[in-house]
Amino acid sequence: MAQRVPVSEACGPAASKRVSRVRVAVRLRPYMEKQDKKAEGPCVRGLGPQSLEIVNWRNATETLQYQFDAFHGEQASQQEIFLSSVKPVLPHVLSGQNASVFAYGPTGAGKTHTMLGNPEEPGLIPRAVREVFSLATERERESADWTYSVGMSYLEIYNEKVLDLLSPGSTDLPIREDKDRNIVVQGLTHMPIDSFSHFHALFAPASLNRTTASTKLNQRSSRSHAILLIKVVRSLKSPPYRQQMGKLYLVDLAGSEDNRRTGNQGLRLKESGAINLSLFTLSKVVDALNVGGAGRVPYRDSKLTRLLQDSLGGSAHSVMIANIAPEYKYYFDTFSALNFAAKSKLIVNRPFVREAVPSCAPTVPVKRPRDEQGPRAASEPHRKRSKEGAGDEHDGDPGQGRPCSPPVSSVLERLLALEKLMMGSPERERLKLLKTVAESRKEIQELRRKQQELESRALVINTSDKAVPPFHRKQSTAARPKKQQAVVPPLQVLQPVPPTSVCKPLLCASVKSQQVTKALKGKENKQAGSCGSEGDWASRLDPTMLERSRQQILSVLNTGTLRELKGLQLIGDKKAKLIQGWREIHGSFAQVEDLQRIEGITAKRFSSFLKANVLCSVGK
Repeated sequence: MAQRVPVSEACGPAASKRVSRVRVAVRLRPYMEKQDKKAEGPCVRGLGPQSLEIVNWRNATETLQYQFDAFHGEQASQQEIFLSSVKPVLPHVLSGQNASVFAYGPTGAGKTHTMLGNPEEPGLIPRAVREVFSLATERERESADWTYSVGMSYLEIYNEKVLDLLSPGSTDLPIREDKDRNIVVQGLTHMPIDSFSHFHALFAPASLNRTTASTKLNQRSSRSHAILLIKVVRSLKSPPYRQQMGKLYLVDLAGSEDNRRTGNQGLRLKESGAINLSLFTLSKVVDALNVGGAGRVPYRDSKLTRLLQDSLGGSAHSVMIANIAPEYKYYFDTFSALNFAAKSKLIVNRPFVREAVPSCAPTVPVKRPRDEQGPRAASEPHRKRSKEGAGDEHDGDPGQGRPCSPPVSSVLERLLALEKLMMGSPERERLKLLKTVAESRKEIQELRRKQQELESRALVINTSDKAVPPFHRKQSTAARPKKQQAVVPPLQVLQPVPPTSVCKPLLCASVKSQQVTKALKGKENKQAGSCGSEGDWASRLDPTMLERSRQQILSVLNTGTLRELKGLQLIGDKKAKLIQGWREIHGSFAQVEDLQRIEGITAKRFSSFLKANVLCSVGK
């Protein structure tokens, strides 16, 4: 299990603090008269080992002064820069912490020369790797309890694509974040190295795979950002076999370019656009970190800033080598680089020791009384583990427990066996079966309850049908001929009688017949259209069910959403919004009849609303 150890606790009281500010060193390239056609002289000059000044472009009679952790003038050597700025952070890598060294500056300012150098005067990268092996050898000589292993990875970011320089045929590699929130490049080649000569044999041909091209300002201009990763693993030989892993990032950034001076076209123009965009994102990250928790830090806006996330505002001891040029034609590039370096100096990182303890680390056995041991003390995994380790436990030192001889294989086998045992144990299968049975019983009880409810509703509807004449038109017309038979036959059997004695009774009978017929038709239409008044249809329902339906409607009116309100009968979108507005102003409805206070809902419309929703609720 990996764990974080604070720096002060891991490295003793003399170690560095819990926080580490980004160290910034400025290197001034020698003045080249051939590049300065106007021969105006340098625009930058040093004032001391930590300060310099540059001409103020607004007023040539004034200068702007800067203060950094170190200033290296034109005569400074590679060895001097390494000893003062890079070597102090390397011991942290061998103690399980991260460190980062990167060169920044405009194109033609000497960044690649600072990082790589030449055979006569090596740069910071070969010197740093040589120093890592020297420190590891020295510490192994001082203490035989620890061993050190070193590995390397080398990549470039070209046109926002991550390419593996140790494996030239690779495509764009994805950047991921592991469970410990460490930034990793998936599929990146990692080569173990045992000496500096071994490193040089791998690094020299890989450097030739880096993308370079010629511009008007530089014959061999870097067209990509190159990042070399040196990983150092420190392992304890004796129990508990702790491991500490430190990473060293050595970064050679591509320089910002002014296409008007470089003359870039076509592919060169596309490359410079990607370089300038990534450096612009880098400046935004620095600005966001200086604000201090006021917003999002845009690490993910660029592949470069994503990989430098640990170096800027992360957990690494970071060193920036800002390279500048003294000629006036580089004035604004130099001015921008100095301002960026001054802002970067304010960034604070929080280093910690990355330590891992193998899961097979021994533990001191504790004997308990027999009566305190519960039934789980004799479970299958415990018995199996005791049987397997019984012989080994007594062979070694009884105070130290069983040694963890082959850590990788034994841990893997034990984890696989434990997983198989947990997934296939009879107890687990029994619990799963009991859970399934309980869920099935619950579903059966719910179905029975719904069935009883439906049967009770059907019984109520059947009883109401027997007690009250049916509502259907076809059945109501069958009872009508009995009333008409008393009126129609006298009209069919007419006897010759005097007109004065017959016409008046016949006329009365005819008028009365028409009135009865109209009354029956009106009642029939009324029953078919509205099923009677509220008292008629409500009296046919069970009072308990009617009251429950009214309460359900009232609950929807008081707490229902817009969609639930629209689900009520005779309530559309407009009426649902009016109900919600009424609730916000006047509060909840005290009774269903309060719905008539809504605009547009008359007493007749409310009666239809109540009847439709109650009958709909009963029919479900």
